Amino acid sequence: MASSSGAGKAPESEQGPERAGNLRSVLLTSVLQLEPLDVDLFRGRHYWVPVTQRLFGGQIVGQALVAAAKAVTDNLEVHSLHCYFVRAGDPSVPVLYQVERTHTGRSFSVRSVKAIQHGKPIFICQASFQRRQPSPVQHQFQMPAVPPPEELLTQEQLIQKYLRDPNLLERYRKGLQRMLAQEVPIEMKPVNPPDFFHQNSQEPKQLFWVRAKGYLGECDMKLHCCVAAYISDYAFLRTALLPHQHHKVTFMVSLDHTMWFHAPFRADQWMLYECESPWAGGSRGLVQGRLWCRDGVLAVTCAQEGVIRVQEEQLASSSKL
Repeated sequence: MASSSGAGKAPESEQGPERAGNLRSVLLTSVLQLEPLDVDLFRGRHYWVPVTQRLFGGQIVGQALVAAAKAVTDNLEVHSLHCYFVRAGDPSVPVLYQVERTHTGRSFSVRSVKAIQHGKPIFICQASFQRRQPSPVQHQFQMPAVPPPEELLTQEQLIQKYLRDPNLLERYRKGLQRMLAQEVPIEMKPVNPPDFFHQNSQEPKQLFWVRAKGYLGECDMKLHCCVAAYISDYAFLRTALLPHQHHKVTFMVSLDHTMWFHAPFRADQWMLYECESPWAGGSRGLVQGRLWCRDGVLAVTCAQEGVIRVQEEQLASSSKL
């Protein structure tokens, strides 16, 4: 599929480059740009590094999918992506992406990608591509009923609002200040913002509208999928922490990440990201997500498991007799 036009119909204000003042998305011009080094070998550089000072997992997933897509013909569409994070990424050096053409069939083709730093793999994935095949067998879940993005505050506006409140816990204040200072290439509008003023348990579910900053245009659908791969990892695993806000997190990192692409969409138009965590235990958490187009079409389904370690609660000191 050469173009994503017509997918996820959006209001006229979102259609066309005028939405972003004719500015091309940095995801298109920088983050997902790979330098070809040899046949099926590419180099990727970094744009945004989280406060953890590890490479952002969504960037690695997105760049790996770009590398895989360069090794298939234009008439194939990505339908699934299965990834493992095996080592922490080093933000001080580029990442090499090595593609293996695992299988090329009449309907489906598989490409394996290995991301390498310091001579060792930090990430491995397999992406499967399909020749378009219409079918009368179709169904999907129903999109949740939520306020439209025009009625909600952006994440930056929410953070500024929280920081003005004197009742905000100090440990949250420092984290929010760090978030506000970052230049993240995506826009978010939370539907059910987390409660930063109390340590109450919350349902392990969050919803937010999300889109790429800037304009992507009528480019190949595979590129919109690469942008969605980048977006899908942002704040995803933290869904598992919502019922456990009384714990101090000491370590949190993704173990694996899976995506299934169902229908065409525009990653530079508002999409609803529905995230939930059905389980956590054994120092791990599982999260599932669905990306919805504004017209109710289910575009992408995601799943991820990650390591979550928290500070052990101090045992009450025994009384001295």
